[in-house]
Amino acid sequence: MVQMRKLLFSLFLILFLISGCSGSEFTSHPESALTLLEKEQPPADFIPKDLKVVSIGDSLTQGVGDSTKSGGYVPYLKESLEGLDAVKQAEFSNYGVRGNRTDQLLKRLKNDDIKSAIEESDVVIITIGGNDVMKVFKENIYDLNLAVFNNEMDKYGDRLYELLKLIRSYNAETGIVLIGIYNPFNTWFSEIKEVDEIILNWNRLSEDVLEGFGQSAFISVNDIFIEGKESLLFEEDYFHPNDEGYELMAKRMFEELTERETLAELTQSEFIVREEGLE
Repeated sequence: MVQMRKLLFSLFLILFLISGCSGSEFTSHPESALTLLEKEQPPADFIPKDLKVVSIGDSLTQGVGDSTKSGGYVPYLKESLEGLDAVKQAEFSNYGVRGNRTDQLLKRLKNDDIKSAIEESDVVIITIGGNDVMKVFKENIYDLNLAVFNNEMDKYGDRLYELLKLIRSYNAETGIVLIGIYNPFNTWFSEIKEVDEIILNWNRLSEDVLEGFGQSAFISVNDIFIEGKESLLFEEDYFHPNDEGYELMAKRMFEELTERETLAELTQSEFIVREEGLE
């Protein structure tokens, strides 16, 4: 009888504890269990991963103005990315062609090699738009006004949309990074006061178009060249970046990609930057 009472008491105690755990006190602290679970797992960057990056676009991707002829911003960004604990190797495929506009890049994207590279990529980085603006300058040299640029900007937006849509059709999961255009035009068209406004408007449109595709990032570099002025431009044309210009571009790109775990979000993976000494 005594043993039976002890058994019933034990059973009652177990039921009481279970009912207590299923009440508000347990459900109000779900993060405690999650945190414990996370602590039992290896850190996200425990096993470094290869990062496949496809660079497409114009002369800024090709690296015109780069004295080393090694791809402009690419080697600088590659070195920085490979400095992350989570990245074993950053593999870049460079498909930049000098002079490319959005319409020309759209045609080149149908090339089998580029298509295959994008299909296998974690991130696609694009530099485009500068030559679209230059085309407006050249075709309207004797009648340049803001309305002309705004009219062409709308067409540029349509082409950019088609370009991004094609990339997404190749790879629905790749991160898309679009680098904004900068203003080297004051060197050539210093009498046109609206050039800064034109660049600002085109960059805003690019960012707006990009937002519709998700898992993407727009990176502005225009302020770098405003502050550096001609000291960051290639002396042979004062249009393309020089070595320092490309290095600063790569630095900005790396900062933006690693801020607030942007790279992890773009790749839907675990490329997380961990500052030394922080959890």
